[in-house]
Amino acid sequence: MAYFTQNTHRAGRHFLQIPGPTNVPDRVLRAMDNPTMDHRGPDFGVLGRQILGNLKRIFQTGQPVVIFPASGTGAWEAALVNTLSPGDHVLMCRTGWFAALWQEMAERLGLVPEFIETDWRRGADVAAIGEALAADTAHRLKAVCVVHNETSTGCTSRIAEVRAAMDAAAHPALLMVDTISSLGSIDYRHDEWGVDVTIAGSQKGLMLPPGLSFNAISRKAIAASHQAKSVRSYWDWAPMLVANEGGYFPYTPATNLLYGLDTAIEMLLEEGLPAVFARHDRHAEATRRAVRAWGLEIQCADPRHYSSVLTAVRLPEGHSADALRAAILERFNMSLGNGLGPLKDCVFRIGHLGDFSDLQLMGTLSGVEMGLRVAGVPYRPGGAQAAMDYLSAD
Repeated sequence: MAYFTQNTHRAGRHFLQIPGPTNVPDRVLRAMDNPTMDHRGPDFGVLGRQILGNLKRIFQTGQPVVIFPASGTGAWEAALVNTLSPGDHVLMCRTGWFAALWQEMAERLGLVPEFIETDWRRGADVAAIGEALAADTAHRLKAVCVVHNETSTGCTSRIAEVRAAMDAAAHPALLMVDTISSLGSIDYRHDEWGVDVTIAGSQKGLMLPPGLSFNAISRKAIAASHQAKSVRSYWDWAPMLVANEGGYFPYTPATNLLYGLDTAIEMLLEEGLPAVFARHDRHAEATRRAVRAWGLEIQCADPRHYSSVLTAVRLPEGHSADALRAAILERFNMSLGNGLGPLKDCVFRIGHLGDFSDLQLMGTLSGVEMGLRVAGVPYRPGGAQAAMDYLSAD
């Protein structure tokens, strides 16, 4: 029997439990539903200044944050072309699929990435980064690029330790960090951790649809942009920073997404960032307890690198993660993240980030447990109960 077709109504809401885009809160949707305003008029300047000022609180910085109408990929490119020149060497840690894509972009832009490999089961290798920088006495490396939360693996890199390794090596390279799947969900401190360019996107912890990307920029990065020789136009920080002083943009902005962003930031600040981070930590721990109770394996092998925004789960040898995901979508109207690159069909990914509550998490984990049974995956019952016990004991 077919349980779902494109033309069949399904009662209740679809559970979108991929690690982004996340569910957009109704309050944000209503804000985006307002009439589009004149992006050159005085009211827009007030809105722009408010958003740009409050964004600094989310990045935990006193430095400028610029907004591009783009996905996170655009913010990757903006970070590279504003600060580097063709032929520059950059140190990158290949922690998973998205780190590999950023590396490919660097190559296409004429940069020369030098790679530190991992087994895709932990975050960036801080010791290896420190060794590479200490060995680079000629300071050929111009930047260190790290993905804070690798969405393909569920592993989070420890950025404060990366900065400490750079400082110990007394290396002048820029530090660039991708927070596309972590900003607004995992504690992140642009200024305190000495990050030069932070990359982010709208569709995950910021609780918006895809379409906005961000660069938080240090003074050192702005100074580097004055010397960089990479060709840039749309991604150029210079006209953006000038226009932003008045709350405006050098070209037509994504006005209605900015309405939503203003409301999303308001929601995060109302809850308080420490409470937001604690909520994500708590849901991640509940999910890991469920996975262990099922007798399945967490893709992240180092507890110090566990992600608080998603959990990637390995299936036993001979069982298809994609078949499991398909069964869960068909029977229970829930989407889970797929495995990427070498992890294709080996893992499924549970997103537990954004505007997300205890009851939503329990619905998600119950759907996974029912799906394991439907798909014939060997497991021990009781994972959802283990999560429930943890959540209700607080």
